Amino acid sequence: MALLACVCGTNKHSVYALGELAVMYPVSGGFYTYSTRFIDPSWGFAMGWNYVFQWAIVLPLELVVAGFTVQYWDGAKDISLAVFITVFWVFIILINVWGTLGYAEEEFWSSCLKLSATVIFMIIALICVLGGGPSKGKFDSYYGARHWYDPGAFANGFKGFCSVFVTAAFAFSGTELVGLAAAETKNPLKSLPGAIRQIFWRVTLFYVLGLFFVGLLVRHDDPRLLGGASNSDTSPFVIASKDAGLIGFDSFMNVVILVSVVSIGVSGVYGGSRTLTALADQGYAPKIFTYMDRAGRPLFSVAFVLLWGGLGYMNLAATGVTVFNWFVALSGLAALFTWGSICLAHIRFRKAWAYHGHTLDEIPFRAAGGVYGSWLGLAIILIVLIAQVCKLPKSIFNLYLLTFLVLHCRLPHWQAPRYCYRFLLRVPCPFRRRCFLACRLLLEARGLAPNCPDGR
Repeated sequence: MALLACVCGTNKHSVYALGELAVMYPVSGGFYTYSTRFIDPSWGFAMGWNYVFQWAIVLPLELVVAGFTVQYWDGAKDISLAVFITVFWVFIILINVWGTLGYAEEEFWSSCLKLSATVIFMIIALICVLGGGPSKGKFDSYYGARHWYDPGAFANGFKGFCSVFVTAAFAFSGTELVGLAAAETKNPLKSLPGAIRQIFWRVTLFYVLGLFFVGLLVRHDDPRLLGGASNSDTSPFVIASKDAGLIGFDSFMNVVILVSVVSIGVSGVYGGSRTLTALADQGYAPKIFTYMDRAGRPLFSVAFVLLWGGLGYMNLAATGVTVFNWFVALSGLAALFTWGSICLAHIRFRKAWAYHGHTLDEIPFRAAGGVYGSWLGLAIILIVLIAQVCKLPKSIFNLYLLTFLVLHCRLPHWQAPRYCYRFLLRVPCPFRRRCFLACRLLLEARGLAPNCPDGR
């Protein structure tokens, strides 16, 4: 639970910081636009491609997970994983061919299923923890928190804690997507604050509480888990459902997990392709990715992200579990870089805001923790990134870090003395027109806006 609290805290501060920036400056391009403005253009360029890479690597990962999920059933265990990777890859391609409408319909129905199943699971899990399970199951008597003592909490000490933090960061990634919708929102001041607050509470309820029950019911060294002795690669939600002795409930949860996994893959293609198109519009990517067909689909961007699905076949090698862990680690590290950049951009924004003589009362929506929350979130992320050097294979971390630095230090922007001056001494000037509009919306909400014919 300490791990979940850290991830929730970091995610909360970064999302609230993004919310403050998005309400103030609802510009196209999302959060990496704030990195460009308040940190450095090269940093914004790197963060934009970092985010595309984050979603692109999610696609092969989810294809592999979908194959593992189907192989839970006995009839599919003898079928090659490549068959399921191909089937779900084609399905995701078809969904994205339908464009935004297909994505919206898929997300609506899959979200309804996931929400209902999560609530049902938590109710059943609570009953099982209290000993109300079927007599033929494992939880027919009070179970409580016995796994806290056997096999024990905090396996592998601090290193184990930090290594799981990256996995948790991967699971929490995607909450920052609310910032991408800011420019398309009719009234960001009214819509975004409520959405930002709901993200934190929904994550706390469905992620943290759900995983809390999983921790009470499933041992962390269960051989049926991914990488366990039995090589069954089963979800802990399915293991808990099977141990409860409820006939068919484990298969139901496995279907829900399968739908969730495919949904994440579809979201990855959608988010990655739209981000790549925005990068191309700003000159940060080849112009070919700005192409839109008559239906408004960025076909070349979608195709670019979909091609990454072929990396899923790497899992067919003998070291498949290692490859799987690589994907999770790379995507988790990308999420940490994203959150850290959001916090840093928020810190720089607050500095610029104060430097130009503005007060906090002029900010329409303020982050819950203020600038101190962003400092705390940035500090936690830096500590975790430093700890990864001790845990992750150095080749993985160095490869990712090198890629990030190469993107950041691209030659057209990189001049060391000028960069140091810009980052340490230069205070960015806010987007004046957007700033004016946000402040006027705030005054209108308070009934203090002057009634001028020209809107000023």
